[in-house]
Amino acid sequence: MSRVLILSHDDVTAALTPAACAEAMAEVLAARARGAAQMPLRTVMMVPRAQGFMGLMPGWRAAGDGVPEEFALKAICLIPGNPARGLDTHQGTVTLFDGETGVPTAILDASAITAIRTAAVTAVATRALARPDAGVLAILGAGVQCRAHIEALAGLCAFGQIRVYSRSAAHAQSAAEWGAARVGVPVGVAGSAEQAVRGADVVVTATSSREPVLSREWLAAGAHVNAVGASQPSARELDTATVAAASMFCDSRESVLGEAGEFRLAVEQGAIAGERHIRAELGDVLAGMHPGRTDASELTLFRSLGIAVEDLAAARRAVDTAREFRLGIEAEL
Repeated sequence: MSRVLILSHDDVTAALTPAACAEAMAEVLAARARGAAQMPLRTVMMVPRAQGFMGLMPGWRAAGDGVPEEFALKAICLIPGNPARGLDTHQGTVTLFDGETGVPTAILDASAITAIRTAAVTAVATRALARPDAGVLAILGAGVQCRAHIEALAGLCAFGQIRVYSRSAAHAQSAAEWGAARVGVPVGVAGSAEQAVRGADVVVTATSSREPVLSREWLAAGAHVNAVGASQPSARELDTATVAAASMFCDSRESVLGEAGEFRLAVEQGAIAGERHIRAELGDVLAGMHPGRTDASELTLFRSLGIAVEDLAAARRAVDTAREFRLGIEAEL
């Protein structure tokens, strides 16, 4: 029998700070660029009569830099109706397995891992690709990822102002009030997506929209966009003009080609030249294999789909901290 550490949502939140997670994300993405972390494209099970769909995300990382060889599997259900129940749309688990024996070592709440690591990757991308003097942040969407991004970006990037827009004014107001109290930076509610984006240096789109919520004409020269929502081929947050005009970076080329609706549509419309339009993966920039932004007036875009090695690294960092502070419970399996 093996002993498994089980970390609840609250345990993960207590163990995995945005700063620590961002450090782990930078390390694992650079490791993947060097071939020391691997994963296939996620498998998605969609059933027409089901309330949502399930995704399976396996990954592996080699030993090194203070981490063990390890496998991980995130099994995640995305249920669109959950917010009305007071639940996150993402529900599931991340399981860690010893890389030598395959023995399970930890099981963690995937909702907390997903929220924290997604925003942490955005923070890493923003530090790598946005202009150093970026001062205004706009976030479109006011759900779980809005709050996670306020905390991660305000803590790791020097924003003087944050603007939030949502189709639900009440949700936007709630997120803005939470953010202002949490991070000590002015957080305001914009009356429209355009009002939020105009003049912003960094923009985050965190919605499940099937139609663009962001227009190229709203973006200032030198802006940086993080597109983190709408991670299905049938959905998109960005208009084709934005995709075509931007220097595009991503967490995974394979994920963009297979899952990013706005990218696939831009290819179909002849606006971009397929995979050649992707400048580099973020890991390549972090590993010093690509320069990233090359001009202050350049429009940069980071397309985040969320990949399994990020979940693996976030879970490992959470487990290490949880063991240090005796969080979670141990069970025999």
